[in-house]
This record gives sequence, structure tokens and C-alpha cells, in this order.
Amino acid sequence: MGQAVDDEATTETAAEPGTASRRQVIGRAIGAAGVVAVGGVGYGVARATEPGGSPSPPASSASDIVPFYGANQAGIATPAQDRLAFAAFDVTSGSAQAFQVMLGTWAAAAAQMTKGLPVGAVDNNPQSPPIDTGEADGLSAAGLTITVGFGPSLFDHRFGLAGKRPAALADLPTLPGDGSLQPARSGGDLCVQACADDPTVAFHVIRNFARLARGTAVIRWSQLGFGRTSSTSDSQQTERNLMGFKDGTRNIKAEAADDLRDHVWVGSETDQAWMTGGSYLVARRIRMLIESWDTDYLSDQENVFGRFKTSGAPLTGKSEFDTPDLAAKHTDGTPVIPLNAHIRLAGPETNNNQKILRRGYSYTDGIDSATGLLDAGLFFLAYQKDPRRQFVPIQTRLGHQDNLNEYIRHTGSALFAVPPGVSAAGDWWGKSLFA
Repeated sequence: MGQAVDDEATTETAAEPGTASRRQVIGRAIGAAGVVAVGGVGYGVARATEPGGSPSPPASSASDIVPFYGANQAGIATPAQDRLAFAAFDVTSGSAQAFQVMLGTWAAAAAQMTKGLPVGAVDNNPQSPPIDTGEADGLSAAGLTITVGFGPSLFDHRFGLAGKRPAALADLPTLPGDGSLQPARSGGDLCVQACADDPTVAFHVIRNFARLARGTAVIRWSQLGFGRTSSTSDSQQTERNLMGFKDGTRNIKAEAADDLRDHVWVGSETDQAWMTGGSYLVARRIRMLIESWDTDYLSDQENVFGRFKTSGAPLTGKSEFDTPDLAAKHTDGTPVIPLNAHIRLAGPETNNNQKILRRGYSYTDGIDSATGLLDAGLFFLAYQKDPRRQFVPIQTRLGHQDNLNEYIRHTGSALFAVPPGVSAAGDWWGKSLFA
């Protein structure tokens, strides 16, 4: 990885006067309409064509395409797709111009990919690398969304952004259960979340963003996810996590405009105007000790969650969406929903009515070589307007009391400020940061 960065930097600086570097050539070929211009460097736009031929028709229909441009970034309140490719990046260049050029190039490429198109013009020149890596050629857009965020570490001396760090982007404190966190799976200057209904389409984003970032940023860590574990729309059924339970039944839905306003989208309360219309993302890699879980009695599993395993109903109800009755007691006076049940501790009733929007995915990364046990679990993604008031107190409560803690380990953690959406061609994420 480091060698690739060094080679790219050499390519950038060693170009003869009047000639374009490889990354400039790629950048100029990317986009869907207009030109991204940063510091006098133009990044043009072209649709994929074959030499001497007409543009190939896109494989996508309107139902496959989620609009890229908008007031809010797609991939937050968007109905959750089936697959995830996620990566955190560290910026290696100290040049603010190079960083902005990279973000502009990414945005232009994202506008293409979310329509099911290659990242730029295909000229089939045998003497140069292809503009697009090609593995998604012929596939539809598959509902692709691309969401970008900025980590706390980006707001240091490198780009003069320290004064623009939002108060809500305060580093997460050490939380109960954080003893297994791995630095190699945590943090990052930037994040890219690619969600789609096709795993190749999602991976295609991370691969091409990493390629376009060479010389400016490198991947710090990444995670693939399969099987969404919560619904974000009334039109979706609630899926099950790897423990076999329905997860996120009471999640915020895209149709709940009041909940999105009150709990997800940053509003006028922010101390940094550039974040208005954005959100804050907490990403946690949570390994499940599923071999131990699989030996537990069904009744104990249901008491851990506070729900029936088959129906997903709370222990006080008959159907999944029944409101849990936290006051209900057995004839012996003990609570029907145990005091340390996950559903009780995570619910808004016991957290000052705070809610978060969850977009988690199951993951599996082979086995733990030290134990021979499966390395699998939940890649937890949660959006909110202020992690200090939402995620931190909720997770503190869970970390101290949740019976689920016996069967899980938090192995990765990161926080990102997700700015508002890209408005049109020529715009990019957080552009006003450098105004």
C-alpha cells in the first residue's frame, strides 16, 4: 500500500512540463455533466464510449437508480440495500488543493457509478490503464448509494480546519466494553459507505475511490457487509442478525419526517453551518461469540433480547411491532421483560426519548486463527444529529447492563461527520469547508 502511494507521488511530480500526470488524466475523464475546478485544475466530464462507436446503453432502469444529488446524502434515510462495502481512509498529502481535487474527482465518479455507468470515458488505449476497473461493467446501478464522512482526525493543522470542527464531532470517550477495540479497525480521516443490492457494485466504489485517491489518501481499514440487519423504510420487513433475532424493529424509518428532523438531520442548533443538513455516523464492528450463543437455551436467548425469537414480538406482546410494556410483571413480581434485556436498555423510553437511525449489516471474516472460532457479527452503523446526546449515553447504558454483553465484543470503532448532500455537478462533499 505504502509503495503504491510513493509510486503515485513520483508520477505526479515527475511529469514533464506541459504534460499531465496519470491522476490528472483520470480526473479529466470523470464525471457526468460539467467540470470540477479546484485551483485552476479542470476535471472534465465524459460518458463512457468505445472508439468509433456510440455510447453503450446503461444497464439500469429508473427503479435501480437512487439520485446522487440532493440536500441530504443518500445512504442514510434511503431504504437499506442488501450489501455494504465500507472503507475508512487516511489523507497522506499535506496539500489542501490535492485533497479538494480528490473529493471533487470522487464526487464526479460517484455521480457516474450511481447511474450504473463507468467512472469515466472508455477509450481502450492499450498504452494507458483503463479509466474504470471494469468489474461492474454490464451490471445495473443496483440501488447504489455512496455516502462520505469526515473523521475527527481530519480537523488538525494540515488543512487549517481545526476551527471548523463541530462540537458534536468530539472524540468518542472510552465506553464500557471497549477493551477489545483494535486500532487497526478504528478511526480514519474519511469514510466511504457504499450500499447496493449487488456486492460487486458496492465493492466497485471502494476499489475505484482507492485508485483515484492514490498520492492523496490510503485505505486505513475496510469492511464488507451482507444481509442488512434493520429496516429503514415502512416498505421493508425487519431482517434477522446472526443470532437469529429480528434487529432494529423500532428503527427510525424514511417515512418518519419528524423523527428524521428531531434525531438524524443536523439543523440550526449546530455550531458549524457547513454541517446543516448533514448527520453524524458511528461505526462499530461488533463480533458475536456465536458458538457460545448457539449453546444457550431458547428461553434465555429471548430474555437477553426481550423478544420472542420466531415472531420478533416483545415478550409482552404478540406481534413484532407491539409496543413493549416495560411495566408488565409476572405473578411473582419479576418483570416480564428483564431489567437487563436489550430491548429495555436500548429503547427510547429509558434513554430520554433519544433515537438513532441504524443501518447495520452482518459480516463474516473467516475464523479467528488463535481460537478456530468464526469471526462474524454485526457491523453497526448509526446516524444521529449529535453522538454526545444519542449514541454515547445509550451505549454507556448498554455497556454497563446489557445481558447481550456476554456474547459480543466491540472490535472496531469510528466516528464521522457526514456533511449535507452534493447539490450539482461541480460540487463535492464539504466544499464549503474550504470556502
